[in-house]
Amino acid sequence: MTDLFKLLLGILASRFKARATLEAENLVLRQQVNVLRRRTPKRPHLNNTDRFLFVWLYHWFPSVLEVVAIVRPETVIRWHRAGFRAYWRWRSRSRVGRPKVSAELRTLIGEMSRANLLWGAPRIHGELLKLGFEVAQSTVARYMCRHSRPPSQGWRTFLSNHVDGIAAIDLFVLPTIAFQVLYCLVIVRHGRRVWVSFGVTANPTAEWISRQVTEAFPWDHAPQDLIRDRDTSYGPVFLQRIRAMGIRDRPIAPRSPWQNACVERLIGSIRRECLDHMIVFGEAHLRRILRGYAAYYNVSRTHRPLSKDAPLHRAIERLGAVVSRPVLGGLHHQYGRI
Repeated sequence: MTDLFKLLLGILASRFKARATLEAENLVLRQQVNVLRRRTPKRPHLNNTDRFLFVWLYHWFPSVLEVVAIVRPETVIRWHRAGFRAYWRWRSRSRVGRPKVSAELRTLIGEMSRANLLWGAPRIHGELLKLGFEVAQSTVARYMCRHSRPPSQGWRTFLSNHVDGIAAIDLFVLPTIAFQVLYCLVIVRHGRRVWVSFGVTANPTAEWISRQVTEAFPWDHAPQDLIRDRDTSYGPVFLQRIRAMGIRDRPIAPRSPWQNACVERLIGSIRRECLDHMIVFGEAHLRRILRGYAAYYNVSRTHRPLSKDAPLHRAIERLGAVVSRPVLGGLHHQYGRI
């Protein structure tokens, strides 16, 4: 850098010298270069400042190649071209184009493609646009997970898609304080394990069961399939009624209660958590007991198959003091915040 500064001072000083003096100095400098070339046969070492000076002089005065002595003219031209490439690399250091895809977005694209086997790049691209990601569809296709088999749903997805259209029905018996046998009919939907309806009678006929089904399911909310056992109470009148409602009859195999597991599980909960701890006096008393337990079962009672949620989705309460309300005389309690 000091040599370049001295050179610039020499150029400024030469503006005030006579022409004859400048020509004499040029001759002396050329002769000194010739002497140094004879004494130093090796190629001289040049730094970047020297190269820049030669290239700059060649750019403004191409004729200086004729007087260059310590390097070849081809070398100066090669330096000039290398400088030209370096200049444009510097100009292009901040490339204009698509921004790099973040690791978060790549991970999200992979998760979407794995979780939704039926989705292609256009579908995932649309979802990402709705989530505020500005990305091209070709980029989505590049980072999607490649599946080794044709897209298909699993059994869990298949069953989840059909479970809301399935309901189950069953009867269980209960003796009263006077040893009278009462029949209780329960109807449950498989989707959220909602206890839809119940009925109590001492004589369960097909007409009575048909009326219970009609009251349990409005015409626009009837399930597609109704699972039942092969009890003789489900007579032709019952079958005719559910066909009229657009419900398909699905009787289980003989002596196979496990094929109607949801309603059997509900009856077991009714017995273990309610009726096994009480003495029933009659039909009205049993209806009142079941009505209270059904409200508790659907609204407050948590279920493991529902990820510890209630059938009618119990909201999470985070603020307020915790209070309890007794159910069935204190047999159970409902907890909440106020």
